[in-house]
Amino acid sequence: MMKFGMVACFVAVIIGLSLYTRTKTATINDFVVGNRSIGPWMSAFSFGTTYFSAVLLIGFAGKVGWGYGLSALWIALGNTLLGTFLTWKVMGSRTREMSSRLNVLTMPSFLEARYASTNMKIFASLIIFIFFIPYSASVFMGLSYLFEQIFNIPYAVALVIMTVLTALYLVLGGYIAVALIDFVLGIIMLAGVILMVNYIAGNEAVGGIINSISSLRAVDPKLAAPVGPGGLIGLISLVVLTSLGTWGMPQMIQKFYGIKSPDVIPKATIVSSLFALIITGGAYYSGALSHLYFAELPILNGKPSPDLLMPNIMNQALPETVAVLILLLVLSASMSTLSGLVLVSSSSVSIDLLQGALLPDMSEKRTMNIMKILCVVFIVLSLWIALNPPGVILTLMGLSWGTVAGAFLAPFLYGLFWEKTTRAGAWAGMITGVLISIGGYFTINWFPVWIESPVLQLLQQWGTPFFGSLAMLVPLAVVPAVSLLTPEYSEEHLAKVYGKEELVFEN
Repeated sequence: MMKFGMVACFVAVIIGLSLYTRTKTATINDFVVGNRSIGPWMSAFSFGTTYFSAVLLIGFAGKVGWGYGLSALWIALGNTLLGTFLTWKVMGSRTREMSSRLNVLTMPSFLEARYASTNMKIFASLIIFIFFIPYSASVFMGLSYLFEQIFNIPYAVALVIMTVLTALYLVLGGYIAVALIDFVLGIIMLAGVILMVNYIAGNEAVGGIINSISSLRAVDPKLAAPVGPGGLIGLISLVVLTSLGTWGMPQMIQKFYGIKSPDVIPKATIVSSLFALIITGGAYYSGALSHLYFAELPILNGKPSPDLLMPNIMNQALPETVAVLILLLVLSASMSTLSGLVLVSSSSVSIDLLQGALLPDMSEKRTMNIMKILCVVFIVLSLWIALNPPGVILTLMGLSWGTVAGAFLAPFLYGLFWEKTTRAGAWAGMITGVLISIGGYFTINWFPVWIESPVLQLLQQWGTPFFGSLAMLVPLAVVPAVSLLTPEYSEEHLAKVYGKEELVFEN
């Protein structure tokens, strides 16, 4: 009964905070970016809890730790330095300043203002809404696997519970509630990860943190090597996919829109980076120890599944009270990520697609109501995919993350800092990123099995993360190449976009 009581108290606190902030979301600006009033600690924790969800703690930690051993810690380092520290350092101040001056609340709105293209805004809105659904589904899946292991609640029932809770949590509070609750959730995540590592490494199957390296080396020397069994290309792909993606993911960039002022960025950068190091380091280290708990992958629906590694390890190694705390940890991360995804997708469709293009005379109140309805629609669609998953968590996340980041990273980054970026260059980058990510997914999963090709087999071994990484990197070359060959914008337009600042790429 104690574990159910702990979860009930957690849910009550979340709903209470949502109700508390309900009166603070009177306008669209309040609902989407918190009236640009969020301080350093709340901004930093909100960034971190949105970044890391059940996809990391269940799907990624298990599958990557099993496949790469301790070399998965390179991914943790990449997430900390490239995915968090440099993201804040390079993009935080400029994003806050430009989004405020241009009076934009979403990624599609920014692209429209920067490139003077309503069609680009519509295309960006559709990309967000379509590909955030499988991403959200992957979060549902990871969370529900843990519910099933610790509470013995059937997978489908756990999914429905999470659907109702997430919809209620977001619709009641908006972005101000998200930021406030993320701070509370972040504290739970930090405490949970530290305890998780302590008990998983301290279990007799491992023999302690000091002995873990020699224990893994005894199973397979590659598990304790700088590059694990999965190979260098696969490891680099995962580092790039999970780290560079934050530079173009709308739900991450939106955190910069809502900060109070550029003055909060230095403190938020440090706090957010330390948060990332602890969470990712603990998750990937724990996943790497999976070979000490299992000789083979657990079975799900008659097939080996890496998604069950972490839930089974937690069920085996953690005391009941700690196991419930870890459940709340994953629940915290997932609620934050889901709310960020749902808020970004619903605001993109309602503000950018409907009010901004199809129904320009729509009132703010009606836009707000539609946005809340779309929140529910988005969550229900994610639920349907999670109940009928086309693959493992890592594959779903890789497809969604790679496609969205591939579409936006280069156009957004160059749009922030380089005045010579043209509309044609931005379009070329967006389309290139989408085609590489989707094309890679179908190459891996739908290519005729009767065609034997060493190249295809190698691509299948590298998997969806490889194509997701290419989808981010290739447009970084495509955008400037096309921009240099196409007409520049007028001085009037550039003055409006960049103000009177001297355009300098700031590190």
